[in-house]
Amino acid sequence: MESHVDPGPIDKSLLYDQDNHISSAIWDGQERGVLRCHEHTSMLEHWKLTPKQIELVEKAGFGYFRSIPTIILDNSLISALVERWRRETNTFHLPVGEMTITLEDVALILGLPVDGNPVIGPTVRTPSIVCEQLLGKVPKDLNGGMLKLNWLREFFSKCPDDASVEETARHTRAYLLYLVGCTIFSTTTGNKVSVSFLTLFENFDEAGRFAWGAAALAFLYRALGNASLKSQGTISGSLTLLQCWSYYHLNVGQPKFNEEPDQGCFPFALRWKGRSSGTRSKTNIIAYRKALDSLQHYDVKWYPYKDLDSTVIPEDINSNLILRTSKTMLICFGKAERHLPDRCLRQFGMLQPIPEHPQKWERKIPALDQGLDFSKEMEVELKGKIRSEIREWLERGFYILEDEEGVDESEYMEWYENITRKYVGRPESLESEFQRMVSAMRDIENIADSLPMAEMVSQDRKLLAEVKSTLQTCFNDVVGNSKKGRCKNAVKRKREGG
Repeated sequence: MESHVDPGPIDKSLLYDQDNHISSAIWDGQERGVLRCHEHTSMLEHWKLTPKQIELVEKAGFGYFRSIPTIILDNSLISALVERWRRETNTFHLPVGEMTITLEDVALILGLPVDGNPVIGPTVRTPSIVCEQLLGKVPKDLNGGMLKLNWLREFFSKCPDDASVEETARHTRAYLLYLVGCTIFSTTTGNKVSVSFLTLFENFDEAGRFAWGAAALAFLYRALGNASLKSQGTISGSLTLLQCWSYYHLNVGQPKFNEEPDQGCFPFALRWKGRSSGTRSKTNIIAYRKALDSLQHYDVKWYPYKDLDSTVIPEDINSNLILRTSKTMLICFGKAERHLPDRCLRQFGMLQPIPEHPQKWERKIPALDQGLDFSKEMEVELKGKIRSEIREWLERGFYILEDEEGVDESEYMEWYENITRKYVGRPESLESEFQRMVSAMRDIENIADSLPMAEMVSQDRKLLAEVKSTLQTCFNDVVGNSKKGRCKNAVKRKREGG
């Protein structure tokens, strides 16, 4: 394939923001390189929780999530996935069709509740007062309502064994704020977290009623959308979720399991190797980009969880999974992002028809001066955009998709070929690949020739001679076959011309 191939989309009605997407810049030769990935989990192990704190963390809905260790991020893989993300649809556009991270993925990979009240609260006008009330301390440099994570760790990472009930609560709130601030709500502004989240941990029982997983997904969708623009160079949010989702669904850059599939562990992020035994991938972004550009159906596990032991899924998480195909709005304070499972039904074991174009939506919810009383959900009286975005989440149970009959997926793929971006990188011709391979072999040959054989012991000289011999044989085969191929093509062209 040559560079004159049209990467798409042919029909631009769906991917209307193509000119601003990173794939346009890459196609024009403007490489962005690897994104700076912001997840600040390396210091979580310094927090030592008492049994009472663990009990409060579980009440707040983070009991399973806190067990996930630091997973070394593969920044190149994450960057290549971002190049395939489209904010117009909140999906990855891959050669095999659209795929996305769903509410089911969040529940199973992170162990967070995906059903419950939307994560939203009142505007924090005086962050210092909130800190004083809920933490008992106020940092000196509380700028813009953002708390430094290292300040939280310095003052609250070890709760005294004889701590009072209130002191234990304060240390636990600080831990939860640190936990979400360095994982699901991590930002690109550095090691900081918004005081707004602290207000949601005032009462631990009420905190446990929030849909933390849905909020984490809204936050990640927004981060992916921002990072997919060619003007951006960083990404935040739950990158552990993004990377583990890729490991489960795509045969690209997968490490080894921590556990065999039949040994059972939850959350499912625990199955992948973490910092203690993992090694950072040396694969570069170009290789990952090529792998995703050439992805085939056999490289995809549409529904990987069916092969895992479902008995390890806790009942409180399992009961949330009814929302896995809910076409709804995900809420995280001022962020509103659409969850569109109708575009990725194969991820739920269903056939994929041609989906409707999603309606454009208001991605920013205006701030609330007061909190919302969710005890009478259907009586919530809000005005304007707030009502429409939040009410869509409150009615999430009415929009659960089911399998359709008589679906012809070939029609979907025919439609998809016209509306998608087929390639991110320019397809390389066979001749270019051949030249690159020959050049690499020449480099290896030069390195081998530069080694001082006279200074080697007999065994090493023998091994080096075998390497050179093997390399020469391969080189002759490659070049010889290439010449034969070119001769055959020349004869063929001559015959056709005659």
